[in-house]
Amino acid sequence: MHRNLHDALLFFYKFLRMPMQIGSITPSSAYLAKKMIEYVPWHQATAIAELGAGSGAITQYIASAKSKHTQVLLFEKNAELRQKLTERYPGFQCYPDASHLNIALRQQGLEDEKLDCILSGLPFFNFPQQLRDILMEQIITALKPGGLFIAFQYSQQMRKQLDQWFEIEHVYFVPLNMPPAFVYVCRKKPSPLPSDSNSLAKGATSV
Repeated sequence: MHRNLHDALLFFYKFLRMPMQIGSITPSSAYLAKKMIEYVPWHQATAIAELGAGSGAITQYIASAKSKHTQVLLFEKNAELRQKLTERYPGFQCYPDASHLNIALRQQGLEDEKLDCILSGLPFFNFPQQLRDILMEQIITALKPGGLFIAFQYSQQMRKQLDQWFEIEHVYFVPLNMPPAFVYVCRKKPSPLPSDSNSLAKGATSV
């Protein structure tokens, strides 16, 4: 209870200082966290990543659900939050920048195996389009064929860009969160990444 209160206050403080990076005034609720991990194939997942892990509201459920053989990579830009994640989850590898996701995969020896699933709490709508495109290309490249990308957002503004690169299997509305959120369950399309580096942005600027 004390840790949850401390996390909530720290999260609020970080939001006040960096609202475009944090995206919310409070950590994700248990309802949202449980919906985020519900569709992960934990029995066969060998490697997953969480982007924008924050104070670990979803990470704690990942830790409980994963098998002992599942490798977990966490990404959190804020140094203080990242340090707390490292202390609480010493078995997970923690990195500062999700836009370097594939560099982290190489460092972990996962360049060939890729990720079964990527969970994301990143506030994409707060980011400039160029950063969104970089992140999306990193995510697509890092996933196995047919891999899952599960993300929560506070609106449906990203749906057009997600639909361009994934099969959107489900979109769930989670009202018991502050603010209420949408959970996108997306599967990587079988087609390879186009060679044109600007192709991610085509048709995706009006998200």
